[in-house]
Amino acid sequence: MTELAGPPATDAAKPWDLYSGRQRWLFLGVLFLVSTSNYVDRNIIGVLLEPIKREFQISDTMLGLLTGFSFAIFYATLGIPVARWADRGDRKFILTVSLTVWSLMTALCGMAQSFLQLALARIGVGAGEAGALPPAQSLIADYYPPAERGKALGTFMMSSMAGYVLGVVVGGQIAQAYGWRTAFLVVGLPGLGLAVVTHFVLKEPRRLPRFAVDPKTFEPLKESLRALLAKRSFVDILIAMVLYFLMAYGAFVFTVSFLIRVHGLSVGRASAIFGLISTLTAVVGSYFGGAFADRLARKDIAWLARLPGLLLIAAWPIYELAFGLPWLAGTVLVLGFGGVCLTGAIPAMFAALHAVCGSARRAMSVAVIFFFANLIGTGLGPIITGRLSDTFAKSVGSADGLRYAMMIVMVTFVPSGWFMLRAARNLKRDLEP
Repeated sequence: MTELAGPPATDAAKPWDLYSGRQRWLFLGVLFLVSTSNYVDRNIIGVLLEPIKREFQISDTMLGLLTGFSFAIFYATLGIPVARWADRGDRKFILTVSLTVWSLMTALCGMAQSFLQLALARIGVGAGEAGALPPAQSLIADYYPPAERGKALGTFMMSSMAGYVLGVVVGGQIAQAYGWRTAFLVVGLPGLGLAVVTHFVLKEPRRLPRFAVDPKTFEPLKESLRALLAKRSFVDILIAMVLYFLMAYGAFVFTVSFLIRVHGLSVGRASAIFGLISTLTAVVGSYFGGAFADRLARKDIAWLARLPGLLLIAAWPIYELAFGLPWLAGTVLVLGFGGVCLTGAIPAMFAALHAVCGSARRAMSVAVIFFFANLIGTGLGPIITGRLSDTFAKSVGSADGLRYAMMIVMVTFVPSGWFMLRAARNLKRDLEP
């Protein structure tokens, strides 16, 4: 299939000029589905923690190891070499292969007969998903001009919540009816069909000579890292992302467990409630947050970093209240308000990242962010939360132990937001298209 679509390449000044608005939305739709599969396979483990805990008789600390470090170790370490490949190679091919790998490994999680086998399969999921977000975001930056990226990234970022919702709701219902192993199989295997769609629908502008990366001009790894780390705004965004992931994956992976232990819900009901909250907040926060960031950035580009900084700080007391309330209805309502703030911040954070990284380092910049964010945030966050929960449980019980642990980890909202506000001060100076 030819990669040429829309206006002829000879008339195009930039990659996004090749495609019509309808084609862009088609590509974005496929990338949305790929990313949704990514987040389903990553997050389904959260709703299955309680039955896994009962079957293998393991502690919350071990659950944290399963959800955090075992996934993050290869996800983080493979991210940078895959991103180097994505910055000069065929991003569509990388996505297709990665999707195939993580889908197969998710299905293998459902065949695990021991905790060790399950942990090894989760490592495989992380290894496959290392090739998901950097090439996908890099393609979006080529499909859409800078003035439209915030909205496009906002739409794309809704896939994280769509994946979380599907993992939590569908995974929870299947687990309750048929067991946790079946849940892994049901969400993993459809990814193989999606890999075929990805291969035949997406376009790679670099297959056209006009937009091919010249190996002679390809920036060496050390120079890329040096150029990125020399930008103060990039470093601030990096730190903010690490702290965000520490909270998002350190605490939120236990949210369904929290609803089960503290409010006495079943796996199915807890997953359905949290899935509904996540769906509504994703639509409102991610889409409108990205569009609002675009509008503010037309007047002052610094708002791409300033807006998420303010939203993250505002989210902290909201989530503290949500996890501290003793009744379910209040918890659900307040979680919704917090979710809007949180999901509204993420599109602008990545738009700010793409504003300063430079076109030659798009995938690399995302990979560097995810290397540290996943290794520290995703890798250690669940372990820290689980360890705190086990420690508090000795004196206050399992339910309140988990509650206090989650409330402590939520404090990372504040420094995360502060670093985004600091990034806003230097964003204009560090701009690089």
